[in-house]
Amino acid sequence: MKEQKPKEEKKSPLKNWAKLSGIAFQMGATIFVCAWIGKKLDEKYPHETSWFTLGFVLFGLLASIYLVLRQLKDLNN
Repeated sequence: MKEQKPKEEKKSPLKNWAKLSGIAFQMGATIFVCAWIGKKLDEKYPHETSWFTLGFVLFGLLASIYLVLRQLKDLNN
C-alpha cells in the first residue's frame, strides 16, 4: 500500500482577497474601538486637549499595523 501524501493547498486569488479585505475591516475596527475608549475617557476626565483620544488612536494605529504585518507574513507562507 502506498502512503497518501497530503495535498498541497492551492492559494486561490478569491481566498487571498477575502483575507485581505478582512484585514482592512479588522484594522478599521481596532482603530475605531480605541478612539471610542479614548473619547469616553476624555469625557470622564476632561482636559483642554483630548489626550486620551489621541493616545488611544495612536495605540490602535500601531496595534493594527502590527496585526496587519503579522497576518501578511502568515499569508505569504
